[in-house]
Amino acid sequence: MTSTDQTVSGQDLLVSTFIKAWTLQVNRINDLLEIIPEEALLKEIAPGKNTGIYILGHLAAVNDAILPLLGFGKKLYPQLEQVFITSPDKSGFEMPPVSELKKYWNDVNALLLQNFNQLDLDAWLTRHEAVSAEAFVNEPHRNKLNVLISRTTHLSYHLGQLVLLREKKK
Repeated sequence: MTSTDQTVSGQDLLVSTFIKAWTLQVNRINDLLEIIPEEALLKEIAPGKNTGIYILGHLAAVNDAILPLLGFGKKLYPQLEQVFITSPDKSGFEMPPVSELKKYWNDVNALLLQNFNQLDLDAWLTRHEAVSAEAFVNEPHRNKLNVLISRTTHLSYHLGQLVLLREKKK
């Protein structure tokens, strides 16, 4: 094995590590959604803060937006954007039922993971769709891998909020 082979395999390992970190956060949220009763998701995580259902819809909508951002195709559920991204919780928009949001969440994440696993290292380091080719020359960090990293952090943040809805053991 040459040093070039080791570098490429190290880079591939780095990308697969980030995909595994994203998957871990998705799975942690899934596990939490299994134990939080639906009525608890309708409550605020703290007085005056977002409800669990809003956070779930927000996570589904943000992950759905990754599809076109990384060039994987159109959003599966574009109707979620106005309710869960551009508007705050309690804005008056009707929210889908929790069961429907869970389905959206699972559908989007399954498609994302499928696409993540099909990208090779070179593709991960190309620009995402929200940056122009001209801007990317000066800001090569605005690549697809950076989107994966930032969205993994986003998942972690909201996981911490959802944990607050978990029933405490007596």
